[in-house]
Amino acid sequence: MSALLQLSRLIDRLNEWVGRCTAWLVLAAVLISAGNAAVRKAFNIGSNAFLEVQWYLFAAVVLLGAGYTMLRQEHVRIDVIVSRFSKRTQLLIECFGIVAFLLPFVFTVIELVMPLAVQAWRSGEMSQNAGGLVRWPVYALVPLGFALLGLQGLSELIKRIAFLRGLAPDPTEKPKAKSAEEELAEAIRRTKAEEAAR
Repeated sequence: MSALLQLSRLIDRLNEWVGRCTAWLVLAAVLISAGNAAVRKAFNIGSNAFLEVQWYLFAAVVLLGAGYTMLRQEHVRIDVIVSRFSKRTQLLIECFGIVAFLLPFVFTVIELVMPLAVQAWRSGEMSQNAGGLVRWPVYALVPLGFALLGLQGLSELIKRIAFLRGLAPDPTEKPKAKSAEEELAEAIRRTKAEEAAR
């Protein structure tokens, strides 16, 4: 079990890193969107490539961030009935859900989309819009994102089994990290304190 827990920690670190990197894509999408809108209004010039880059970045945020979202226990849950059960029963239900639904779904999506991504890469498929972009990178995001989600599902399964065996802490507890808003407020307070000290 210790080897599996070590694998779980590696998967968690991978999705943590991917999630933090993916967060920067939100900023890139906002800047590109704002720049594209400003150029369109100011100079009446538009670019399909810039519009498609925004879509690609949004797809990357959603798909690559899915595993990170699961790691942080921020995914959508419907706990109306399950929350009434004991912690052990809740975790057994989650284990069943991961094995019976999440992992088969992940494998099915990868199996269905991978040939499309490979075909788009081989053919050099381009957008049908004038000035559009190549399509294979956005197609490749689907199997990559689902692979990260599947890995995180495996990690969550390992952590739940370890908890049920008394070998690990409760995996359903959300990490006690500061929220993005709290970190921003703290950074603003620090900046103001530094300015006042000058």
